[in-house]
Order: sequence, then structure tokens, then C-alpha cells
Amino acid sequence: MTTTDGLHIFLIAGEHSGDQLGAKLMAAISQQASQKVEFSGVGGEAMAAQGMHSLFPLSDVAIMGPLAILMRLPKIARRVFQTKRAVIEANPDVLVILDSPEFTHPIAKRVRRSRPDIPIIDYVSPSVWAWRPGRAPKMRSYIDHVLALLPFEPAAHKRLQGPPCSYVGHPLIERANWIKSLKPRDLSKRLGLADDEPVIVVLPGSRPNEVGRLMDPIGRALEVLIDRIGPLQVIIPVVDSVRSMVEEGSRDWPIQPTYIQGETEKYQSFSLARAAITASGTATLELALAGTPMIVAYRVEPLSAIFLRRMIKAQSIVLPNLILEENVFPEFIQEDCTAEHLADALAPLVTGGSERDRQMAALAGLKDRMMLDQGTPSEKAAEIVLEFAKRG
Repeated sequence: MTTTDGLHIFLIAGEHSGDQLGAKLMAAISQQASQKVEFSGVGGEAMAAQGMHSLFPLSDVAIMGPLAILMRLPKIARRVFQTKRAVIEANPDVLVILDSPEFTHPIAKRVRRSRPDIPIIDYVSPSVWAWRPGRAPKMRSYIDHVLALLPFEPAAHKRLQGPPCSYVGHPLIERANWIKSLKPRDLSKRLGLADDEPVIVVLPGSRPNEVGRLMDPIGRALEVLIDRIGPLQVIIPVVDSVRSMVEEGSRDWPIQPTYIQGETEKYQSFSLARAAITASGTATLELALAGTPMIVAYRVEPLSAIFLRRMIKAQSIVLPNLILEENVFPEFIQEDCTAEHLADALAPLVTGGSERDRQMAALAGLKDRMMLDQGTPSEKAAEIVLEFAKRG
């Protein structure tokens, strides 16, 4: 535990997003701490850049999808037990698990059984408010505090009798000032966009299964929309992993999109856009923080849809709707994700009127709910981690 030499903090990430989150947390802790801090644990390149040597490569456990996890289960199980032993041997002042509950929570449970005196903090709440709410009260036995990225999560944990929970802010809000500083006209000039034709941004997802199911209904929706309101310009921010699929899927669209890459151009395109069509996920928050009206489309394979409808308890799959506690941004899931439905919802956002005004007012309110009074999410998270570390 705490020694005269300083503090020892053990962090465990299970995927690359957790690695990024952990790196920012480490930097904030180092800046705030009044004594030397030693970091150890499991992480990737970002955490290594902050001075942590990972027990093993993050790629050993950063695996997506049930089938992939099943195929690597023996190795993942070995890494769980290895990490638990390393925590006990390190005897840290505090253990911080970073998201990836399928990997990090089994470790936390085992550490708690062996060393109940080590405080355990969970940075990123599992989605107990959306599905498997029974996880919340069970977490109380091995989690001392949850650091939440979404403002409604502390109330959700309290309602579900989960561990104490504090809203520390979503990492995206750290970009708010940067987004304001961007000059969207620079992108418009580079792309040669027409001033008299509205821009639609399309975000069909970053995973092949998302892209494969959404490109056709989105393309047909744009065709309907063009027939109704006239010429449009379409921009698609893409990532390399699905670019070829996106290009192939848009080949027969009534208008050929302009493809862009990189964070700067993506947010510039959000500011240029009259409206957006997006898959569900973090992209909805990115659009919301940029102030872009949107509709949300999502399709999964039929068997998964049956399972998800039985499991998901939330009122919406759209994060901004959950934050606002109101379904402001239309969502079209599975059989409701049709060209006609998408076009019907998108048209008033492009042409203007009460529906667009409603979304714009909601977007302003969402920013107010998400922003912190002072500091950054990493800094607020670091304050709580250090408080627990110093209790020893």
C-alpha cells in the first residue's frame, strides 16, 4: 500500500478505447499528485507512452464479438488469472479497471476475494441501464466506486442499487473548444461544395456488419429525398477498415458521396451539414456535441434483433436521447429502417421548421448537461482515484 516513496496505481484496460482513457487518466494523476506515482497493469501504446509497462500485449484480450471471444477463451482466462496474481503481488494503493467488463470484472471479483482491502474503481459504467440491470447490485460486492461517462448513470446506479457512482464527463467533451475553433469553410472550399445545395453527412458505422446492412436503405432514402426537395451534397467520413465496403455500397446511389478521413475533416463536415444520417453509437454523441441535427438508423441480423429486443430495457438506443430523457432524435431500427421512414424524418431537418427547431434546442440543452463546471473528465476522474489511493 502507500509508502513514503509514493503511490502505486494498478490499471487494467481490455481494449484500445480503454487504453486511450487510461493514458489520459495517468497523465492527469501525475499532474495532480503531490508525490511520486508508480503505474503498473495492462494497457496498450497510449498507456505505455505514459510510462506503464503492460503485463502482456493488449491484443491478447482486445477481441470483438462472441465467436472471436469463444475461440480465444482459454488464453483470455489465463490472462485473467495472470492479471489477478499481478495485482496481489503489486499490492497497489488502488486498482482501476477501464471498461471491457467481460475481461476486467472477473479480475476485480478475484482481487476483492483475495484482498478486500484494495480499493477498486470502475472507470466506465457497464450499460446496466440498458440491459442486464441485475449486474448493478452485484457490482457492489467488488466495486467501490464507478466513474461514469454519461450524466444519467449515477441516478441509474442509485435506482438499481449499484455501487456509488460519479459523473466525471465523457472524453468527447474535451474536444468542445477544439470543435468551435475549426473552420468548416476550409473543407467546403477544398471539396468544391456548392453553396446553394444542402449537405447531408452519412455515418453508416465503423464495423462491416453495420455498413453492410445500412448502405442500401440510406441510398434509397437519399433518392426519395432528392425527388422531394431537390439536389443534395453527401459527405461520408470513413475509416480505412470499411472504406472499400462503403464505396461499393454507394456505387448505385443517386448521388456519389464525397469521402473524407481524419478527425478534423469529420468535425468540419458536421458543421457544414444541414443534417446527418448515422448508425447508433458514439457517432450520435459526436454529432450532438457539434450541434448537428440527425436521424439514427440501425440494423442487425434477425436472430440478434430478437435477442436484443428481449434484453434491452432502455427507452432508446440513441445516447443523446438517453441523456436528454426524451426521444428527440428519431431512430429507425430493423424493419422500421426503410427508405421512406428515413426520408420522412430527414426532410424536415433539411427544409427547416418546427422539427428542426426542436432538435436545435435539444442539442443546446444536451451540451449543458454534459459539460463540467470546471476541468476535464480525466482531471475529475484523477481526483477521485487519488482520493481512494490516499486512504491507504
